[in-house]
Amino acid sequence: MNVGTSTFATTHWSVVLAAREPASPQAAAALEELCRAYWYPLYAYVRRQGRSAHDAEDLLQSFFVRFLEKDFLHQVDRAKGRFRSFLLGALNHFLANEWDKARSQKRGGQAHFLSLDTGQAERWYGEDLASDLTPEKLYEQRWACVLLERVMQRLEHDSESAGKGDSFAALKGFLIGEDGGQSYPDLAAQFGVTEAALKMRVQRLRHRYQRLLREEIAQTVTSPEEVEDEIRHLFSILSSS
Repeated sequence: MNVGTSTFATTHWSVVLAAREPASPQAAAALEELCRAYWYPLYAYVRRQGRSAHDAEDLLQSFFVRFLEKDFLHQVDRAKGRFRSFLLGALNHFLANEWDKARSQKRGGQAHFLSLDTGQAERWYGEDLASDLTPEKLYEQRWACVLLERVMQRLEHDSESAGKGDSFAALKGFLIGEDGGQSYPDLAAQFGVTEAALKMRVQRLRHRYQRLLREEIAQTVTSPEEVEDEIRHLFSILSSS
C-alpha cells in the first residue's frame, strides 16, 4: 500500500518548520504535543547513559524549553532524514552545548515546562533494564513502541466514533498477536455473526491499522519513498529486543 504525497502536507517536519515563525501559535502547540508524545524515548536514552531519574527529568525539561524556543528552532537544518534522528540529534547537541547553562538557570527558579509522568517512566524503564541495548538502540525501540501505541489509539478512537468500541476491544488482540485465548468461533457467537463475517471484520481492521501505521510513519520522514524502509527498520528494532 502506497502513501500518497498528500499525506505529507502536514508532517512533523512541517510542524517544526512552521513553529519557527512568530505568527504560528497552532504549529507551536502542535510541536509541544509532539514533545509530550515522544518524550519517553528520549528519557530512556538519557537514563541508559547512566543519569539518575531526577537528572533525566531536569535535563528533558530544560531541553524542551530550548527546543520550543524560536531561536533554537531557527538553528535547525532540516537535513532531511527521519524525525526521530533529528530529535535525538537535537538532544545530543543540547547535552554538548546547553545543559550546563540550562542547569544554572534552573537553580535560579526556572519552572517545569511539560508535565512528565516520571513515575510511569521509571516503571517502563525498570522493564528496559533487563535488556542490554545501547542508549541509541533503546531510544529507537521505545520510539517504535510509542509510534505503534499512537496508531492503536487512533484506531480505537475511530472505532469508538463509529460505535464499534466493543468490537474493537474484542478484536484488537488479533492485530498484535495477543488474542487472549479467544477463538474466532467463540467471538462470532459472542457478536451473533458467522465466523466468516468475523474474519472479514478482523481483515478490515488490519487493513485500517496498516493504513494508519503508514500515515503515522509518513509524519516522521520526508518523502513517500522512505515510509517502507522506516517500517522495516522499526520492526527490525522491535524484533531484536
